[in-house]
Amino acid sequence: MPASRPVWKGQLRLSLVSIAVELYAATKANAKPSFRQIHEPTGKPIHYEKVVAGVGPVDKDEIMKGFEYEKGDYVLLTDKEIDAVKLETRKTLELTQFVGVCDIDPIYYDKPYFVVPADDLAEDAFRVLRDALRESQKIGIGQLALRGKEYLVAIRPSGTGLLLETLHYEDEIRKSDSYFAGIGKAKADKDMVEVAEALIDKKTAPFDADNYKDHYQAALRELISRKLKSKGKKVTTDVEPPEKRAEGSNVVDLMSALKKSLETGASAKPKSGTGSGSRRKAS
Repeated sequence: MPASRPVWKGQLRLSLVSIAVELYAATKANAKPSFRQIHEPTGKPIHYEKVVAGVGPVDKDEIMKGFEYEKGDYVLLTDKEIDAVKLETRKTLELTQFVGVCDIDPIYYDKPYFVVPADDLAEDAFRVLRDALRESQKIGIGQLALRGKEYLVAIRPSGTGLLLETLHYEDEIRKSDSYFAGIGKAKADKDMVEVAEALIDKKTAPFDADNYKDHYQAALRELISRKLKSKGKKVTTDVEPPEKRAEGSNVVDLMSALKKSLETGASAKPKSGTGSGSRRKAS
């Protein structure tokens, strides 16, 4: 049984077929160290008062939520008014559309969850849906009402289970036009592209997340551990400063650099902590 509690229990529905499933968070909330501001002389955490400019501290019951519709002007909403428009958590997630595994731009993906059958009776239908998605190379799309909000979600095979990923809605995504407008429309030199493709092929390997480590988080945890062992004594860090970029001309012989990279004989398997992995496809 999973160590964590399900965030949702309900029916995953495909037309007239309903599958009892449970949803679990796929990422760890406490994977990275978090910090609080501390008053050094006393060692106690710092708290902040709610204050209004020109008024000073205010009572909690005087505070309302406000939506800024113009600079400095707000529409005030009570908690009761906000609660009234929240959606009830529905016990059914219906897959209303299916798309190809590469049809959703990665920019839309937000947070992953594991989907597992709730019991032995649901497992047969669960396997049918999982294998059908895998064989057809499709992703299921639906909307999930959870914690008062409605989430757009995508479901795909993942190992022996299913992975649900919440998606950003269209109005949450910034348009790229203003960011990419300054990039010229001319195509790159064909010969250079071919050399770059050869370099990419040479360094291509199956993605394995275990090859990549967060060196900053590891160093931070080591520092915390040493501080605890030192019992408040001063601890020096052995972290070397980042290398300075070599001074010189910005003019680079791109073709020469590409060919030299291709001739270095770099291993296809990436070193730990280098590069970035591409998005996974349905497995």
